[in-house]
Order: sequence, then C-alpha cells, then structure tokens
Amino acid sequence: MSLTIKGRPIHFSLKWLKPPPAPPDGTMTLFEHLRELRYRLIVAVLAIMAGMVVAWFFRDPLMDILQRPYFEAIDDLKAKNPDADTSLVNINLTSPLTLALKVSALAGALLTAPIWLYQLWAFIVPGLLAKEKKWALIFIGVATPMFIGGVVVGYVVLPKAITVLLSFTQSGVTNLQDINAYLSFLLRLMLVFGIAFLIPLIVLILNIVGVVKAKTLAKYRTLVIFGTFVFGAVATPSTDPFSMLALAAPMTLLFLAAEAIAHVLDRRKARRAALAGDDLLIRGSVDKDKALRELSQGSDDIEFDPPG
Repeated sequence: MSLTIKGRPIHFSLKWLKPPPAPPDGTMTLFEHLRELRYRLIVAVLAIMAGMVVAWFFRDPLMDILQRPYFEAIDDLKAKNPDADTSLVNINLTSPLTLALKVSALAGALLTAPIWLYQLWAFIVPGLLAKEKKWALIFIGVATPMFIGGVVVGYVVLPKAITVLLSFTQSGVTNLQDINAYLSFLLRLMLVFGIAFLIPLIVLILNIVGVVKAKTLAKYRTLVIFGTFVFGAVATPSTDPFSMLALAAPMTLLFLAAEAIAHVLDRRKARRAALAGDDLLIRGSVDKDKALRELSQGSDDIEFDPPG
C-alpha cells in the first residue's frame, strides 16, 4: 500500500545515499559541487550520530576523563592558594542530559574520524584518477592521527589554561563553575586543536593536486606564520599565552614540514615532466635541449640532389 498526499503517490528512494557521479575530467558545475557537499555532509553526520550511539553507553567513564583536567587544575591552584574555593555544579534540570549528549558527540566524532575525514578528502579532490586514489588512503592514514593528536594536545594544555583563568578569583569568593559551560569550553578547545592540526595537511593535499605550488608557500611563509599565531590567539577560548603557543607552535612546525614536502613533490613532478618529453616547457629554451640541438646540427650535413 503506497502513501499518497492529495492523490499524489509518495515514492521512497534511497538514491540520495549514493554519491553523485563524478565527471571524467573532474570538473564540476556549482550545482554539482553543492550536491556533492550535501552528500558528504549527510554521510559525515550519519557516521558521527552512529558513533554517538555507541559512545552513549560509555558516557560515565568518558565524563570522568573529561573532568580530570579541571580537578588537576584545582589541585595546582590550591597548592598556590589554599583558600581557593571552587566547584563544578549543574544549574538546571536539563544540564545532565545536555552534558551526556555533548560527551557522546565528542566521542562519536573521534570514533568516526576516518569516515568524515575521508568525506572531507573526497569533497576537496573529486574525480580522482585511479593512480591518484592511493592518496586517499594516505590522507586518511595521516589525517586521523593528526586530528586525534591535536585533540590530545588540547586536552593536555587545558589544566594550565584553567589554572591561569581561575587564579584571578578574589580571596573569599566561591567560584561555582557550570559543568555544561566547562564542557563546552573543553570541547571547543579540543576541536580547535584537532582541526588546526589538519590545516597544514590540507595545504599539502592542495599542492599534490596542483592547486598550490611550493614556491607560493615559500613566498607567503612569513605571513602564514604570523597568521598562525593570530589564529592561535583568536581560536583558543582561554586568554592565557600558554594555550596560544601550544596551538601556534605545532601548526607552524607542521606548515614548515608541509612546505618542505611540497618542494620535494614539485621537483619530482618536474623530473617526470622532463622524462615525458616536456623539457621545452620546463626549461623554456630549445638551445638547452641536447637531442634537438644534435638533430639540427645533423640536418646541415644532408644534401638534396636537384631533380632531373
């Protein structure tokens, strides 16, 4: 029995679960890009939601792990100021449920990182040739530990940031921290670190597909490093310089590593082009081409007999 609305039948289809066909040459119109983006977002969201369901059953031990940086910061603070009085509290009825959902969402994002990172790759580099698809596996293999590594760095620097922020509490004042606000602060910090650690890798991928040249990266290196520290100051929720440096310094090193790898890849591309017979395009001079020079010299020795 089929469903109808105002006499019109409703057909259920799962075609939207299939990726849109990629053009042979990899070029796409604006609407094709939007359809591709919609598909990738749907797959990524469904994957994260599935991860949330799994993480829901482990929310209590996960919550203990997420509260640990706060208690470490409090111990450090009380070692310097024994009179400090601070506590984590829930201030409304919906806080426990919201808290559990946030914890599950973070764990789901980490658990399904390879899936949504692949969707990111597939959207940035559509229509790959067969020989280029090996880079997808390399991207996932490198991006996943880099993202998780960034999250771990954010988790590690959090106690120092909390200590600095709470050190401004006046004597005799009880500092009550809403646990949902604390968790939101923690999630933003960890996700910012995780995504920031992926930016140099994305720059390298753009070099691999020919969008950005290594010379361009070298030309704007100073501006990129300056922008990295500005990003570190703006993106980190805390105001302490330690968190900014903990984010900006690894990003700078990763960018420099990406630039060095891009130079190596560009040199390899140039050598491959030369072996393929593109010396004239690469070197820009016929005089430097040995084979053509010998051919032109040999043509002077050829004599033609006049007819008759």
